[in-house]
Amino acid sequence: MVLLSQDRLHQLIERFSSCRIAVLGDFFLDKYLDTDPALVETSVETGKEAHQVVRIRCSPGAAGTVVNNLAALKPGVLQAIGVTGDDGEAFELRRGLAARNCTTDHLIRSPSHNTPTYLKPRNNSIPGLAGEICRYDTKNRGAMSPELEARLVEALDVLLPQLDAVIILDQVEEAVGGVLSPAIRDAAIERAQRFPGVVFWVDSRERVHDFRHMTLKSNEYEVLGMKQPPPGTTVDLNQVNDEARKLRQKNGAPVVVTCGDKGVLISDPEWMWVPSVKIDGEIDATGAGDSFDAGAALALAAGASLSEATVVAHLVASITIQQLATTGVARPAELPDRLNLWLQQQKEQ
Repeated sequence: MVLLSQDRLHQLIERFSSCRIAVLGDFFLDKYLDTDPALVETSVETGKEAHQVVRIRCSPGAAGTVVNNLAALKPGVLQAIGVTGDDGEAFELRRGLAARNCTTDHLIRSPSHNTPTYLKPRNNSIPGLAGEICRYDTKNRGAMSPELEARLVEALDVLLPQLDAVIILDQVEEAVGGVLSPAIRDAAIERAQRFPGVVFWVDSRERVHDFRHMTLKSNEYEVLGMKQPPPGTTVDLNQVNDEARKLRQKNGAPVVVTCGDKGVLISDPEWMWVPSVKIDGEIDATGAGDSFDAGAALALAAGASLSEATVVAHLVASITIQQLATTGVARPAELPDRLNLWLQQQKEQ
């Protein structure tokens, strides 16, 4: 199976630097607290353990993870559209985005909001995922005001004539509190029809069935409407195929369904499975979907077909999942070797 040649990959990579792309959605701050168990103290006041933080690491998360991956692939223009609080976490998030050459002029600062944050204490004596102790999440539990919604729509309208692609990242699972409220979703649906030359790529954990007229990316569970299935849950791929076809008909635009190491089902120009890259050894799948989004949307913006873009997305994701206990990234120079691996694997099947 040769869906993407080395020559075509190099052509797409050369075009990355001319692509203009925005990410609209829920920008979180990933904040890691590395603790040293050898330094644990006992609180005089409570008698409880006082874990000692020896290093703090901050990185843009959720929609920011998509930005991390896009930035590493080096598009020409990268814009963030969303809402943060007016707090220290917002400072760290904006600083992290700026370091990735992502413009935050349209990342609205709202004193009434918390900056969504994933706080991740870690035992630094244990490498990899096993070192993560727990997680504390800060989210917004109330709906956005109509004024904030209007400002987000205005930002989208200002940027759309200048863009080649928009990635919509609907991270928050709760019905309210996220950026992709019904009003913002409806506005994006209307703009996708008004700007057919712009790639609209959607990744929504809970509401992929509510979007229309955009390329919808879902995983095998989301397309079946399964919410937070336990690890190891398996699904019937024939049922996945059936539900994907129904979603394609409702959407009126392409559908992409990722199924882990089983590959990806795509709808256009015809239904087909695109095999994933097989990886040996320990992996960290955290952020794999976000890296897939970045690779696929940027490739589409560069002129790739959906099948070509899916292969590029596979290459990017296969590189990021090998970077443990962090949200990894892939760089353009790494893609040709990974494509060689993928092509060899197809010959061996």
